[in-house]
Amino acid sequence: MLKHSCFEAKTISAITKSSWWQAISVYFEKRVAVLFLLGFSAGLPILLVFGTLSFWLREAGVDRALIGFASWAGLAYGFKWVWAPMVDRLSLPVLSSLLGRRRSWLLLSQLLIMAAIAGIAFTDPLEHLGLFVAFAVMVAFASATQDIVIDAYRIESAPEKYQAAMSASYLTGYRLAMIAAGAGALTLAALFADGAQGYHRGAWTQSYLVMMCLMLIGVITCLFCHEPDVDLRKSNAEQLEIQSNLIANGMLPVFARVIAWAQISIFMPFADFFLRYRWQALLILALVATYRISDIVMGIMANPFYVDMQFTKEQIAAVTKVFGVIMTLVGAGFGGILIHKFGTMKILFLGALLSSATNLTFAMLAMTKVDEVLYQGQLTLFSAEPWEFIVTNFHLLIAVISLDNLSGGIAISAFITYLSSLTNRTFSATQYALFSSVMTLLPKFIAGFSGQFVNKFGYVHFFIATAAIGIPVLILILLINRYVTLQQATTTPNQETTGSEVTSELK
Repeated sequence: MLKHSCFEAKTISAITKSSWWQAISVYFEKRVAVLFLLGFSAGLPILLVFGTLSFWLREAGVDRALIGFASWAGLAYGFKWVWAPMVDRLSLPVLSSLLGRRRSWLLLSQLLIMAAIAGIAFTDPLEHLGLFVAFAVMVAFASATQDIVIDAYRIESAPEKYQAAMSASYLTGYRLAMIAAGAGALTLAALFADGAQGYHRGAWTQSYLVMMCLMLIGVITCLFCHEPDVDLRKSNAEQLEIQSNLIANGMLPVFARVIAWAQISIFMPFADFFLRYRWQALLILALVATYRISDIVMGIMANPFYVDMQFTKEQIAAVTKVFGVIMTLVGAGFGGILIHKFGTMKILFLGALLSSATNLTFAMLAMTKVDEVLYQGQLTLFSAEPWEFIVTNFHLLIAVISLDNLSGGIAISAFITYLSSLTNRTFSATQYALFSSVMTLLPKFIAGFSGQFVNKFGYVHFFIATAAIGIPVLILILLINRYVTLQQATTTPNQETTGSEVTSELK
């Protein structure tokens, strides 16, 4: 009996070691490595039109209200669901025949990003702010298009057993790119200024040109990665059937073709979601639209706040862009463990609660200054020794950023898991684009007024307000947890559903 027990124990140990090795070896797959590089390409542009750009504008002396309005350039991310069906279904002339449908769109978006970043670099925001913002809009639009393609590429290029590793690899590359576009861009701007005090436009130009060159990582990856093998015969056959029926009923062929394409590519993905969740879909969309509202609205004024608090670019780069991103990854990993232990909805609630509550720590940091007055629209800080003031608050900044990014990582982990559970694989690219667009649209619109709010009420009240707007999110989670379950859906999210099945149910 003892021998059998020892044998069984060794066998179980061997199986455990084998399963651990299999889990680790997944990360050495070429497809997983490709997603790491594409994640870097996706994460690089976003800070160049948000946090880093707002720092540039504030250092140049642009008013906070204008900085808030300039952040609306990022609304392109909130509308990507509008053109996602076109990216998902249409082929580009010449490029698609050379690279394939996915890679052609990927390369086009990457080249547009590079061109727009160069446009930002060579434009003076003090003389041509409108053109400067137009290039930022172009970066956001092309970057949002790249996100659509990469999401579809990830889903189509590997079976389900690789998806978790590919998502983790993508997130790692994405976060490293955010360090490069955040801490890297700020550090380079400081280095290129060569010790000069105050605003130095040439340093920012050189910094952004370096960021443009880093986009070549994504371009090279696109040229050498494989094109996903996707069988579109079934959906194409359904489209032809709809088209034939319309023509048979007297419609002109050109209009019949457009309507048939729109029904398969645009109507079906959205109809599927509402058919599965019925009226509860409105609650779900309300949650998706507001879940990240506290962080996104607060985030627009974060860098101007650091500048007004007199922290240096090196300090901000070290704490908020490097250490903060690392803490986000730690929070995301910890969030995954908590989700496995307690379930998605509980951790979704915890993430929303922590994201709102940690904004109050920024209010506490804002209250540590000696004095604050608004004089002719400019924030003035009074201190006999400014360097003493900075050192006193630097450790508090580290603590605040640590708590904020740790809680943000938990929230992101729970939210991505929740969004994945909502998505039907048959329409994954378009539906995921819809959810991720809805997630940012309202918060970024509200964030556009953040500068005006700070000018009128100050930073302390602003941070308290951003914490308060997170309270309705908690109520929505409680309502959804009570009324919406996957069992209530008429079709489970991962069930393969065809366009004809959606059409028949609608009838």
